[in-house]
Parts: sequence; C-alpha cells; structure tokens
Amino acid sequence: MKADEKFTYETWPAAPEKQTLDGKNKFLGFWLFLGGETVLFATLFATYLALKDSVPVSGEHNLAKDLFEIPLVFMMTMLLLTSSLTSVYAMYHMKNFNFKKMQLWLGITVLLGLAFLGFEIYEFNHYVHEYGHTFTSSAFGTAFYTLVGFHGGHVAFGLAWIITLMIRNAKRGLNLYNAPKFYVASLYWHFIDVVWVFIFTVVYLMGMVG
Repeated sequence: MKADEKFTYETWPAAPEKQTLDGKNKFLGFWLFLGGETVLFATLFATYLALKDSVPVSGEHNLAKDLFEIPLVFMMTMLLLTSSLTSVYAMYHMKNFNFKKMQLWLGITVLLGLAFLGFEIYEFNHYVHEYGHTFTSSAFGTAFYTLVGFHGGHVAFGLAWIITLMIRNAKRGLNLYNAPKFYVASLYWHFIDVVWVFIFTVVYLMGMVG
C-alpha cells in the first residue's frame, strides 16, 4: 500500500500503523529509544533509593516521611491514568478510520496531561515554600526533583509531540504515513504513565511508610 493512498472506512487496513516500511521502521526506532529510556529511569530510581534517607531531621519529624501529600498525588495519578485510557480510545478510532473522534480523544488526553503538569508545578512550589524542600536542600531533594522532574519533562515532551501531530495533520486526515506517528506517540504516552505508577509507588507510598 502507498502511504498517500486515499482510503475509506471499508478499505482502511486493520493495522494501519504497520502497513508500510516507514511505519515498521518507526516501531523499531521507538523500541530502541524506549530501551535507552528504561535504563535511564532505572538509574534514576536506583539513585533515589540510595539517597532517600539522606534528609534533614527537625525534632521528631523526618522530612521525607512528612513531606508528601498523598491526596494531591493520588489525584495526579488518576489524571495521568485516565489520559492513558483516552489515548487508547483515540487509537481505537484511528484503527476505525474516524479522524475526528481520534482528534477529540487526543485533545482530551492533552487536557488531562496539562492538568497533571499544573498540579505537579503546584506540588513542587508547595514543597519549596512550605517546607524549604529544594533541589539543593539535601541529597534527598536532589534525587527527588531529578526523578520526578525528569518524568514531568517527559510528560511535557509527550504533550508537545501529540499537539504537533494534531495541528500538522488537522487538514490532512488519516493516511498510512501519519497513522504510525500517532500510534507511536500513543505508545510513548503509555510508557510515561507506567513510569509514573512506579514513581507513585516507590517515591510517595514508600516515603509515607518510611
């Protein structure tokens, strides 16, 4: 099949993201990229676990244990997990050759991702002004902001990626050239959601129980 071939609902292939050599190459490149990202995040997690107890102590209160606000972080987690679900809906409509609904669900995904980033910025600002917990206040602070902030940077990159695809292809509709791009962006979004689940567990839940 040609990437710029005109399709209808009846002629649209079942797996449009893998119909061309270009699409297959995108998948290969993405998995190689994802392998490097996994190693990088694994290193950041290991560093955090090694430094999480290197915190200042005030009286009987340990900063690492008393710092986190689980209700806020839980809401952030729900936003990001819901955005993963909406991206699944978007890809469902992509596979069914419904460009408008795909764009709609991608737009909802973007809004949820932006809300997550907004709450994360609020969270960081709250820790700095309420507790004096900064990047240089302790080894724990450095490890925390590096890990969580690095993930936030990935969320911002994923949002920029999806928004760019939506704008560039707004008038083009779906074809075999851009279908792999949308699909790979969706896979990337799932990856950063999975990483957040590990952050929520390792950093916040383990931090709360000391």
